[in-house]
Amino acid sequence: MVVIKEIEMESLPELGNLYQELMNKPSDLNRLEEVFKGVKADNRYILLGAFVEGELLGSLMGIVCQDLVGDCKPFMVIENVVVSARARRQGVGKKLMNAIEQAARERDCYYIILVSGEQRKEAHVFYESLGYRDEKVEGYRKHLSSH
Repeated sequence: MVVIKEIEMESLPELGNLYQELMNKPSDLNRLEEVFKGVKADNRYILLGAFVEGELLGSLMGIVCQDLVGDCKPFMVIENVVVSARARRQGVGKKLMNAIEQAARERDCYYIILVSGEQRKEAHVFYESLGYRDEKVEGYRKHLSSH
């Protein structure tokens, strides 16, 4: 059974492993722990995990941003969506996405922004199956340090 809940400190080593799977490079666990404490203290961040028999096999992060346009309703940005290769195609990602969408609704978000790398075609099919649309906007990223 898949349990979706907020990630706590004791799951950081497993989260680091998931991020390594996502980014193909290891996370600095000391820095991850330090930043995690700030994220947990800031209610704009929602860091969810998918636990299968107690093991963290998926995660995503939602960030609520306040908008100043129109009705000034907040919106959510979703980042770092990852499901372990061992748990894909078992409904784990769908449960994570449904949970973060519910959190966005509870916070009265007007919309959700989700960016996915162009090469991740399988992920795009998954997002579209959940109702996300490719709106043909250009996305730009500028790295401010060498990673």
